[in-house]
Amino acid sequence: MNSLAFPLAAEPDAFALEKGRKLFAGPSQFVKGVVAMNGLPAPDRLEVCFAGRSNVGKSSLINALTGTKGLARASNTPGRTQEINFFTQGPDLYLVDLPGYGYANAPVKVVEKWQRLLKQYLSGRQTLRRAFVLIDSRHGVKPVDDEIMKLLDTSAVTFQCVMTKADKVKAKDREKVLGQVRGALSKHPAAYPEIVLTSSEKGDGIPTLRSIIANLE
Repeated sequence: MNSLAFPLAAEPDAFALEKGRKLFAGPSQFVKGVVAMNGLPAPDRLEVCFAGRSNVGKSSLINALTGTKGLARASNTPGRTQEINFFTQGPDLYLVDLPGYGYANAPVKVVEKWQRLLKQYLSGRQTLRRAFVLIDSRHGVKPVDDEIMKLLDTSAVTFQCVMTKADKVKAKDREKVLGQVRGALSKHPAAYPEIVLTSSEKGDGIPTLRSIIANLE
């Protein structure tokens, strides 16, 4: 067993990989964008959500996972930046795309409204099994990322760090960033003790992440 705190997720076994492949071979479809709790879809299936600051590559990751080019584009169009977007993945799973956070120029009232909705969603959604917090491999954890992790702690929602854009970083630089990320995660009791390293462009880590999602219960 790896004694390193927050090791990189190991390669899943053949059974787990196949389960992930089958899940994401199913159809993916945009359901709706939600701006208030009363607009949430019925909690009739498991959910995983994806959070990350602006330009971390969240839409690219969701599209890579589902193999559906442009699926998550809706979350990046003007007017939808403050919505929680729901996608079905097969008949038994919702993929939930949370708005990108960290817009310095967002109006204060808009940010406050979104934060209230996010807190309500995270604390009140019983079918939510895991949050995936996306961190850019080039930059590591920023203060705004730490804030969302604190929110997940207080909401008692298990979250797992997914490093994006791993192909954009040299190996020696990546180890330095990983060290910083591990230090940040160690302060959060809700952090799942494995990191997933991904590249949406190259496909690295995508089968592993599919497998992790498929094997949640």
